[in-house]
Amino acid sequence: MPERTTVVLPALLKQRAVARARDQGISFGELVRRALEKALSPPEDRGRKGKPAGDPFWDNLKVCEGGPSDVALHHDDYLYGPTR
Repeated sequence: MPERTTVVLPALLKQRAVARARDQGISFGELVRRALEKALSPPEDRGRKGKPAGDPFWDNLKVCEGGPSDVALHHDDYLYGPTR
């Protein structure tokens, strides 16, 4: 069973949110629920279907995938070349 919650919003933010909900053909409550689901979803779910997640940190992790697994231990070797 859903719980009722009261949230205090600045007037301009509420007006913008109501207008966005109207443009999307959904209720204000549905807009808030969708926004919360998106904001609270795990990072790996945010960038699904090849779309960027919108978070520079998590988006940048995609660039690092498949790299060496020992970077923390041997970072100097990767940055400056192997030590002799």
